[in-house]
Amino acid sequence: MDIGVISVRYARALLKSALDAKLEDTVYVEMQQLAKCFVEVPQLRQTIDNPMLSKETKATLLVTAIGGEKASELSRSFVTLVLKEDRENMIQFMANSYVTLYRKQKNVIRGKLVTAVAVSPAMEQKMRSMVESHAQGTVEFEAEVNPDIIGGFILEYDTYRMDASVKTQLGSILNTLKK
Repeated sequence: MDIGVISVRYARALLKSALDAKLEDTVYVEMQQLAKCFVEVPQLRQTIDNPMLSKETKATLLVTAIGGEKASELSRSFVTLVLKEDRENMIQFMANSYVTLYRKQKNVIRGKLVTAVAVSPAMEQKMRSMVESHAQGTVEFEAEVNPDIIGGFILEYDTYRMDASVKTQLGSILNTLKK
């Protein structure tokens, strides 16, 4: 069996348990946090993969990454199960699979707005509402400031990308002039 199949099976089981316990939103946040820790702290992967480290130490590290003392009992039990089955090398993939399955189940779409300068909360909300009306679902919206685009904005969600940045428009004009 490959990592993808195993990870999705564990994530599916976790989502089913979370739905039954009405903890799916809490576990969603915790799995996002765990996945984020693996990305931001590369040593975590090496540490969890270390066969010399005890299961208890690995459990403590993983629960801390999930949220420490605030971690739900379901997530703690999940970590214990993963360690008991010697699948800790796949837990990052399981966390990412859970996030993906949750988003599909709840019709959650990720959106991103990139602007040259920070936008007001009202403008950000207006863009979020526009995306939600087109996407017909809940949108997790992220605003990012990137001065390199000079002006305008770039809006991305699902598979849609609208690039109304000054940088892109200037590049287009430059390409036209070169012809």
